[in-house]
Amino acid sequence: MKLSAKNTRKTGSRKKTAGRRAAKTVLARLRHSNEGREKNRPVKIGIVAIQGDFAAHAAMLQALGARTVEVRTVEDLEGCDGVVLPGGESTTQLQFLKEEGLFDAIRKFSKQGGAVFGTCAGAILLASKVNNPPQESLGLLDMTVLRNGYGRQMASDVFFSPSTLKKEPLEMVFIRGPIIEEVGKGIEVLARHDGKAALVEKGNVLAATFHPELTDDTTVHAHFLEMAAAHAAERAGSS
Repeated sequence: MKLSAKNTRKTGSRKKTAGRRAAKTVLARLRHSNEGREKNRPVKIGIVAIQGDFAAHAAMLQALGARTVEVRTVEDLEGCDGVVLPGGESTTQLQFLKEEGLFDAIRKFSKQGGAVFGTCAGAILLASKVNNPPQESLGLLDMTVLRNGYGRQMASDVFFSPSTLKKEPLEMVFIRGPIIEEVGKGIEVLARHDGKAALVEKGNVLAATFHPELTDDTTVHAHFLEMAAAHAAERAGSS
């Protein structure tokens, strides 16, 4: 559902209230998840800082109680419980990941149980198949994506759609977002836009075709932090 500016203002207070509730909930859960780990050690999230609004991701995650670090080298991944692949231009990011050794390092990180979250271009990088045009990707999620599926940047907009993460509609900011054309077996669709999957996850990998970091709603980032904390606890328990 697309909202007018007037309707968007009306929903603003409800959205912020829901965001505050989500923040309080995830902070409580993270404190519980941290029991048995290093004393008072917050969940540590690395944010690939090449393009996109990685600072907005960091601000939202920090507000939820996480520690963040900008990732530009393989060494920056050390000690991280999760990694965020922000928006930007996927081919440029792909080239950077390859040149810096982060392409293989992030694949290894995910296979070892680290949580990975991709938004917009980051979602493209997570897909197993990319169209318009075809390109290599990390292949961490069995899905097919269409680059720039929602049109040019001028045609980008804000929408509100239902999700499985909360009762209230989820705000979705699309900026030349990709379309998830197909999802494979075992992938859970958490939210849709215009009939297409817009937020999906499987295991320790989460992908959004929109930009949750550009809203006041912490729901998606809170969910990712819970994923990172849970998988970190599992890794600690098996070590």
